[in-house]
Amino acid sequence: MDSDDENLEEVVEGPLDEDDQPHGFCTVTYSSSDRFEGHFTHGEKNGKGKFFFFDGSTLEGFYVDDALQGQGVYKYEEGGVLHGTYVDGELNGPAQEFNGDGRLVFKGQYKDNNRCGECQVYYPDGGCVFGVVNDDGELTGESVAYIYPDGLTVLYGSFVDGELIEARRATLISNQSGRARFEITSNSPVYSYDKSTPTCIATHTLLPDPYESKMVFVADSMIKGAGQGLFAKTDAETDTVMAFYNGVRITHSEVDSRDWAMNGNTISLDEDTVIDVPRPFDHTERYCASLGHKANHSFTPNCKYDPFVHPRFGPIKCIRTLRAVQKDEELYVAYGYDHEATGKNGPEAPDWYKLELKDFLQRQAAPGGQ
Repeated sequence: MDSDDENLEEVVEGPLDEDDQPHGFCTVTYSSSDRFEGHFTHGEKNGKGKFFFFDGSTLEGFYVDDALQGQGVYKYEEGGVLHGTYVDGELNGPAQEFNGDGRLVFKGQYKDNNRCGECQVYYPDGGCVFGVVNDDGELTGESVAYIYPDGLTVLYGSFVDGELIEARRATLISNQSGRARFEITSNSPVYSYDKSTPTCIATHTLLPDPYESKMVFVADSMIKGAGQGLFAKTDAETDTVMAFYNGVRITHSEVDSRDWAMNGNTISLDEDTVIDVPRPFDHTERYCASLGHKANHSFTPNCKYDPFVHPRFGPIKCIRTLRAVQKDEELYVAYGYDHEATGKNGPEAPDWYKLELKDFLQRQAAPGGQ
């Protein structure tokens, strides 16, 4: 990520001075296969220039006396970008990093190419971890915070390399200088990392999530015969995280081999893992640590499932709004069963879903789509 170069062998394309040193705009290819394009003054980089490294990454900025000075842009081979401040060819000062999709993933300080001081690491889902990094550049210590996507709800306490160890609920409050400070909620319970297994949904099954508790509640669904549903506790804009879908972690083959009656609260996490909320944990009296499984299906949903890295549960799914929703509005998601017929019985889906699909398609085919 720095601009230092100790290659002895090089091939120069461009003007040379009387000592056969690059002078003017030149392209220099080194024995390592790294390449530099930019301005030289008697063999030293001076002016705007850009390194093209052998691994596909690049580094661009302004050089003074052969060293990168001021703002530089490092592009990773996979597409991510780091905007940083360079002093004598090394990162020293404020920096921001973005992933290949242009999302902010890091904001903080560097010293001698290492992260230092207060830093924030952002997840694609909108959450972030904030604190003072240790000598290894890791968010490790007893005063680290996970900040939920609302930018206000916080778990504040002990973390190791950004992973929750033990924390309490808090609120983010900016002081007059704009620096973040955290106000711990009185009588807050203790939260710890509690990733589920195939046999354990959670250690503390009745400990609600502090963010989710502000966003949703469970009540009788508006859908006849559907039992309970999930409702918005507050108005929310489009693309707002509303709830979390945690559960035991089982395999796709296990789900496929059992009766549909046992798969009422399953959702695919990735190609290897399915999240399941089995009985009796589908009842809030037995499990309310997350409530995403309470959202009912609709072919015209107002929410969707999205990946989420939760400080307590690890990688799970969340429920995120597709449009603005109002307080007390029921939240619906599309369960996403395959509509293609796989045999004489039609789509691979439970019977209630097949009936709803048939009814929905008939309404869509009717005049006016009603």
